[in-house]
Amino acid sequence: MNAWVCLLACCLVSPALAADLEHGKKAFAACAACHETEPERVGPPLAGIVGRKAGSLPGFAYSNPMKRAGFVWDTAHLVDFVQDPQSVVSGTRMAFSGLDDPRDAADLVAYLAQLRAAP
Repeated sequence: MNAWVCLLACCLVSPALAADLEHGKKAFAACAACHETEPERVGPPLAGIVGRKAGSLPGFAYSNPMKRAGFVWDTAHLVDFVQDPQSVVSGTRMAFSGLDDPRDAADLVAYLAQLRAAP
């Protein structure tokens, strides 16, 4: 398992090893052109993404590869996806090449993981 994923998992469990959520929020700027944390833009909202089945948010027109992805978004999938979307879901329509810095990816996912979808 990727060392950053292990670190991220520890951070989400142990407050003593907490990820830098403020840095993650800043890293979200790379996503903000298409995604919001609540209302929909070009891409689906990302609040509540951890624990959501890939390609399953009602009312969003996902690509067929995303609808067929067959996994639930967890921190490991998200870290891998934000670093290289096409390697996780080949054929996704998301026009983003990925984050190069593993710290950016880990902190971004920690930031997303603490957001809850509106009821």
